[in-house]
Amino acid sequence: MKHIAIAMAASALLVAPAIASEHGGHAEAGAHGEMTTVATDQMIAKQRELLATNTRGKGFGPQSPRDIDSAAGNNNRMFNAAPAFTEMNLCNIHFHKNAEHKAKDFSIYAGNGDGHGYRSGYKFDTSGLSKAELTPIKHEVCNSHHGDGSLQVGDTIEVHYVHSTAQVTPGPTLNSCLSEAIKNPQLRVETQVYVLVNDKHALDFGKLTKYSKNKGGLYQATGIPADTGTPVQYEGSTTGPGYNENGSPFQVTWSVRPHVAKVNIATVGKWCEKNDFNEDHGHGVRNLVINPDLLSKID
Repeated sequence: MKHIAIAMAASALLVAPAIASEHGGHAEAGAHGEMTTVATDQMIAKQRELLATNTRGKGFGPQSPRDIDSAAGNNNRMFNAAPAFTEMNLCNIHFHKNAEHKAKDFSIYAGNGDGHGYRSGYKFDTSGLSKAELTPIKHEVCNSHHGDGSLQVGDTIEVHYVHSTAQVTPGPTLNSCLSEAIKNPQLRVETQVYVLVNDKHALDFGKLTKYSKNKGGLYQATGIPADTGTPVQYEGSTTGPGYNENGSPFQVTWSVRPHVAKVNIATVGKWCEKNDFNEDHGHGVRNLVINPDLLSKID
């Protein structure tokens, strides 16, 4: 989720892992302008080592993303869980290419990628999808200029529906989750992982990302799936590859649904062309946090 100080704090926070992760990438161009993988296991191990060193003894709270099937964690830095999302304002929606979190349904490692968040993360096993669902499309969808290229049928995305206790209006980046009146609102991220399929009868991403204001004056996401398992709630932080070597100072309550839903890739492409959040591609992912001293215990 998020990135650096206020303006960047917005990015840094969770919605725009874009700032730190999308600047200064070191992937190398391949034969067709595509980016080749440069990260090694040693590079990822070094990033994890630096994260441990840069957070040790400094009081950082639990971090994200994590394996939601593992409840273990030694970080006891406490903060109050955010209210239910139905009692908060939706402030941002964005997605990551490949899942940042890991669970049984999305546990295939995409690889180390470029070491800066692209072409890494976790994927859904598409072997159970039909030939029709996996039929390639002929046009670009949510094309990224960070080595990922266009989204393809069979790709996995993790969508973050970010909520805030501040009185705000949904919009771009984490700035939309803060206000002049409240600079430290409670934050919650409702999370759903999707697999992209070539099927007009699959879920419509436009409907999945719809929102409206309820009678109580709160902006609510009205399309979050309710049939993808009981969300795993835990205390963590903002994400995004900008925090691969440094801890995130932001406290976030996460609700991650354990099962994957199918979404029509064409509707994702349409959403990338125009939406209220100025999102046009999938963000990079932060390395999975595995250091128990940086993880909360899941009750």
